[in-house]
Amino acid sequence: MSEPAIHITDIESAINYWRQQLPSPDGVTLPAPTRALAEVYALMVYQHASEVPVAELSQKALDAWLQWYRSTPDTPCIAICSTSQGDAVCKGCGRTFEEVQLWTEMHPAQKRATWRRITLDATAWRFNKYVERAQNPQAESGTRSAS
Repeated sequence: MSEPAIHITDIESAINYWRQQLPSPDGVTLPAPTRALAEVYALMVYQHASEVPVAELSQKALDAWLQWYRSTPDTPCIAICSTSQGDAVCKGCGRTFEEVQLWTEMHPAQKRATWRRITLDATAWRFNKYVERAQNPQAESGTRSAS
């Protein structure tokens, strides 16, 4: 596994989370968690960086990001694990065999990187077959409406 880094979209999401949790009291002043993350975001924009290594975050920024992270779904698993049948990449969630095996040991930033990759790829069943089923449960069960 690579050294954990946080993508700029996660910094943005964490900023928006904190803007909702602790709105600015006067429309100008930023509460501490938002300010810590905004400083990271500004530096990333200035440096044209899409990721920031976790080791480079201040403790306040990391704590704010981790609190946001705890509000997100932990695992992309949909309980259909084709890696247990020998696939290198799970058809259900899109994670590699290594990611499935090491998930509980991964740093939250590594988990978010995995989420980002599988979401952008969008080929796992969690992003297609089961979305379609959830949107139209009658189509999967074979029931037809009377016409």
